[in-house]
Amino acid sequence: MTKEMMELVSENVFGVWFLIGAALVFWMQAGFAMVEAGFTRAKNTGNILMKNLMDFCIGTVTFILIGFSLLLGEDLLGLIGKPGFDIFTSYENFDFSSFVFNLVFCATTATIVSGAMAERTKFLSYCVYSGVISALIYPIEAHWIWGGGWLAQMGFHDYAGSCAIHMVGGISALIGASILGPRIGKFTKDKAGKITKVNAFPGHNLPMGCLGVFILWLGWYGFNGAAATDIPTLGSIFLTTTIAPAIATMVCMVFTWVRYGKPDVSMCLNASLAGLVAITAPCDVADALGAVIIGAVAGFLVVFGVWFLDNKLRVDDPVGAVAVHMLNGIWGTIAVGLFATDKAPGFAVAGIEKGLFYGGGFRQLGLQLVGFAAVAGWTAVAITIAFFAIKATIGLRVTEEEEIVGLDSTEHGLPSAYAGFSIMDISNTMTMDVNENTDLGVAEYKDATPVQRNAAVKVVSAAHEPTGIHKVVIIAKLSRYDHLKKAMNDLGVTGMTCTQVMGCGVQKGSGERYRGAEVDATLLPKIKVEVVVSKIPVESVVEAAKKALYTGHIGDGKIFVYDVAKVVKVRTGEEDVAALQDVE
Repeated sequence: MTKEMMELVSENVFGVWFLIGAALVFWMQAGFAMVEAGFTRAKNTGNILMKNLMDFCIGTVTFILIGFSLLLGEDLLGLIGKPGFDIFTSYENFDFSSFVFNLVFCATTATIVSGAMAERTKFLSYCVYSGVISALIYPIEAHWIWGGGWLAQMGFHDYAGSCAIHMVGGISALIGASILGPRIGKFTKDKAGKITKVNAFPGHNLPMGCLGVFILWLGWYGFNGAAATDIPTLGSIFLTTTIAPAIATMVCMVFTWVRYGKPDVSMCLNASLAGLVAITAPCDVADALGAVIIGAVAGFLVVFGVWFLDNKLRVDDPVGAVAVHMLNGIWGTIAVGLFATDKAPGFAVAGIEKGLFYGGGFRQLGLQLVGFAAVAGWTAVAITIAFFAIKATIGLRVTEEEEIVGLDSTEHGLPSAYAGFSIMDISNTMTMDVNENTDLGVAEYKDATPVQRNAAVKVVSAAHEPTGIHKVVIIAKLSRYDHLKKAMNDLGVTGMTCTQVMGCGVQKGSGERYRGAEVDATLLPKIKVEVVVSKIPVESVVEAAKKALYTGHIGDGKIFVYDVAKVVKVRTGEEDVAALQDVE
């Protein structure tokens, strides 16, 4: 095979890989949908899936109309591409592959914003600002970097989008979530209005969230590697794209284990994405050591970002989009100026200076800082105008009632994204300062006079004659169920009704943490066991239950005893004690 033929084959092979890479980036939309849905509450799942679907579809329309030409059209003063409609007027000469590749990147930018503004944004408003990002905000700044604009002419380097995509999406997410305000119940305030506590809203489906992270990690090999045109560069990009997220996740696991007492699952999932975001800009010019350091910093940065938003900025970001994409997008952009090395196979093609830590001085670092500042400034101004315009016209946030009921129902007429399953909101939107179900009227009875108490007892006694039948309701820890079941069976109680429930007593917190915030006591899982007895003394049931459940710690449970006025066995028609003879 001649040299010319080999070059032709290589060009065709990498042309096909370019489109496969674009397909992998498109598949990342599924990953974003799974992460966002898994990290939020079940009542909003359908809304989140719809948003992620429409990100790509709206992005396609706007990219056809104006986005693509603003990004890759003829350069005008280094600021924008010349608007045009070559896709319609000169289709035979159109760059099909470039359009598809840049479209999928554009859709990713808009998707990032969705997670930070989840669970309380109007769907129509979301569609509008998603279109604005895809039509104007992303194409213009991306032209500066990839379309021959002024940053590219200076020597700014962002190989696959730490700055152009992730930082832009993260900044938009921060501003949007800040303007929108937190979800109901996210922050507890005192009488003076000062925030005293950050409440955890655990994601309803971590397996779905984990699947989303692995889908994104797979797609990232196309995200970072699709533009490579030789095997050494592609191999090096795959290597750094693997090392950085793995190191970030390890660092995050150790840090949360030490900081919170247990390794945080959802935070580690975020850390994998953080490492991927951070390595995206320098993936072609960094070596293995650089990837290790970049990933390690990303692992710390994502934990800090989640804590900082919750405890200092008081911005509610359900999925950690700001910590993952904005902070690590900035870090990845700066990392080019620190870790670029001529030992990486992609360095020669990049045509940039070596990084500070590899003997290149401050020049490349300075260029990276200029690019970061310019893109951040453009994004902040443009998206702020867009959000305030939307808020002043069609509104940005749903009503309080719609948020509590859930956006699946109110925005889409969807009873549930999980048909056939009962969806119960156990989040802090349902938390009450005083639990009206705990007193059961005791306060009024306690304050009554002796005459009133005797009258109340007579009224209850007059309602029915004692039957000798009692119902015992036991609320206990899930972990003690087997002990309780054995104790009841040993007594001769064979008929039990068991229900898994969520509940709390007077304790103010369970001590567990989710993403650094204490999980409210209303989220504690319990087991409710109900038995009805007549021949077995109720005192024996109570004592056996107490013995089986006792640990000496808060949350051991409660036992409630009720008189039963009537029992009817449906099959035979037997009543009262006779109806229970095959139960005890």
